[in-house]
Amino acid sequence: MHLPVPTVSRPAFGLLAAALIFAGLVAMPAAASEVKIVAAEAASNGGGYSFSVTLRHADTGWKHYADQWRVLAPDGAVLGTRVLVHPHVDEQPFTRGLSGVKAPAAIKRVMIQARDSVSGFSAKTFAVDLPGR
Repeated sequence: MHLPVPTVSRPAFGLLAAALIFAGLVAMPAAASEVKIVAAEAASNGGGYSFSVTLRHADTGWKHYADQWRVLAPDGAVLGTRVLVHPHVDEQPFTRGLSGVKAPAAIKRVMIQARDSVSGFSAKTFAVDLPGR
């Protein structure tokens, strides 16, 4: 017995292949998302400020982890940076501090911005009021 073999034109085959590839990409698990700032606070200390910042990120290891956060003035100037020197795969969320941050007297509120080693700095920031201002 001879069964007919269906044929597919080249344009139809291309569309079918593209649809299958797209469906496979959509079904793939999402990569680690942006770093989320869970909490942040400032304390005055001898003419400067200390910051305590809690982050959450789906660190996967050395190739993709939350690697930094920084304190920004309202105009975007960087007032201080806390480098995170290793992944926190099994410690989520985690809190780290930064001391000795100087802020001009006119500034009453700063923004915290976090980054990860793959996506870079998050577009989202976290507002922190400076105590005593």
